[in-house]
Amino acid sequence: MTVTVNTESHEGFRHSIKIDDHEVFTDLPKSMGGESSAPSPHDYFDAALGACKALTLKLYAQKKDIPLTGVTVEVKHDASEEQKGKYALHVKLTLKGVLTDAQRDELHNVADKCPVHKLMTTAEITIETHLSEGAFSQ
Repeated sequence: MTVTVNTESHEGFRHSIKIDDHEVFTDLPKSMGGESSAPSPHDYFDAALGACKALTLKLYAQKKDIPLTGVTVEVKHDASEEQKGKYALHVKLTLKGVLTDAQRDELHNVADKCPVHKLMTTAEITIETHLSEGAFSQ
């Protein structure tokens, strides 16, 4: 899988993001000179965590025959100390369905084991950026 990000116009900050057969967009907030026409990269970072928790819980409940009928995941971030290397995410889970306290506790624990949560908190990530061969303009 390759993610490809392309500038939409010369003037603005809006970009298209292609992920396989899917297309989404990103932009900067107005406070940073963008048009706020799409989520920012930070929004997608936060959304990845929320989406992973929701999908993980639904899959787990299905495999364990837990009567979970739906999940709402709210993610808020505190980026006030991001320049110091701290980015705090606050997650609120709403579990839907007739669940026992034990099932709710079990699902709560599973939510923190979703792959993106693990990736964000335990993985050593390396990023190598290379220029493409040759230069061109459009």
